[in-house]
Amino acid sequence: MKSVVSITLLVVVALITILYAANEPETAQKTPGESKPMTEEAAAFIQSNPNHDVATFAGGCFWCSESDIEALDGVIEVVSGYTGGHVEKPTYRQVTSGGTGHYEAVQVLYDTSKITYAELLDGFWRHIDPTDAGGQFVDRGSQYRTAIFYHNDTQKTIAEDSLAALQTSGRFDKPIATEILPFTVFYKAEEYHQDFKSKSPVRYKSYRYLSGRDAFIQKHWDDKRPLKKSADIFTKPGEGELRQLLTPLQYKITQKDGTEPPFQNEFWDHKAEGIYVDLVSGEPLFSSTDKFASGTGWPSFTKPLVKENIVEKEDRSLFMTRTEVRSRQADSHLGHVFTDGPKPTGLRYCINSAALKFIPKEELAKSGYEEYSSLFN
Repeated sequence: MKSVVSITLLVVVALITILYAANEPETAQKTPGESKPMTEEAAAFIQSNPNHDVATFAGGCFWCSESDIEALDGVIEVVSGYTGGHVEKPTYRQVTSGGTGHYEAVQVLYDTSKITYAELLDGFWRHIDPTDAGGQFVDRGSQYRTAIFYHNDTQKTIAEDSLAALQTSGRFDKPIATEILPFTVFYKAEEYHQDFKSKSPVRYKSYRYLSGRDAFIQKHWDDKRPLKKSADIFTKPGEGELRQLLTPLQYKITQKDGTEPPFQNEFWDHKAEGIYVDLVSGEPLFSSTDKFASGTGWPSFTKPLVKENIVEKEDRSLFMTRTEVRSRQADSHLGHVFTDGPKPTGLRYCINSAALKFIPKEELAKSGYEEYSSLFN
């Protein structure tokens, strides 16, 4: 009996979707979304305030995603649209046909002083089925898959950490299918799709109820348990806050990929025992046990203390090719790594002092780095 009812509901919702697509307003077909990487509204929003930022998520039906995410405190506006595909200026009918490669998605304009990107992700997870690789609930097809489209490396790192935390949380028996993808371009959906819940409340409620989304949410997300302890999640401060926290030199080095003068920086000849952490995030980076006198005038290390906290990138600036070194969580520019170091690694991590904070071995425990005390026994 249950299977008959389920099939009936699927047919009803499918008919609603098909009929709605077939009866799209003519103006909607003629005026599809914008063709810019970010909508004009989003670009103006970011420029208007240093605490403003944008996020892009695909959570199945964008009517539901828009409604649920817009309810989060700190979210200013949510725009429905299409992203991730190969067709320019797609229409709703084209996207729902499944041949454009696009996802139904939402672009979220939010205030970082009121809600962090990690908290946005927590809200995103709680209104989808992240284990479904073929769509969402009754909506099947690639256009209804879930994905997080990151706008920068910081968002990518936070998204990866959030997904890993969800995977190990024990909420689901199946693996997480939601993808983390680079953001390319967002096309704003036709105007009649925006704020659909308010414009067509009866149709929205009918679709929402029959889709099975709310039943799934109630079963799997019926509590407020965090996916990960908030203390374990680092959210990079906004530009305005960073300018207040850092000195002009520290800001230039970490945020603008600068380089400090050799022999005129804090740690180039520093010999105390302890560890060096990222100035912004506090993530452990290097140890004095791996520090050596390179003669270059900058702090030099043979290897990272925690390899996972170091991200290496190709740097083609200054008419040469080098390997840049950045911190994983804070995405701070640290320096470069070269292959002219001493044994046993043969590497020289040449790091800017202005990107580091030193924790003496005597203060490791009280500073939360007790696990590294054994290095100096």
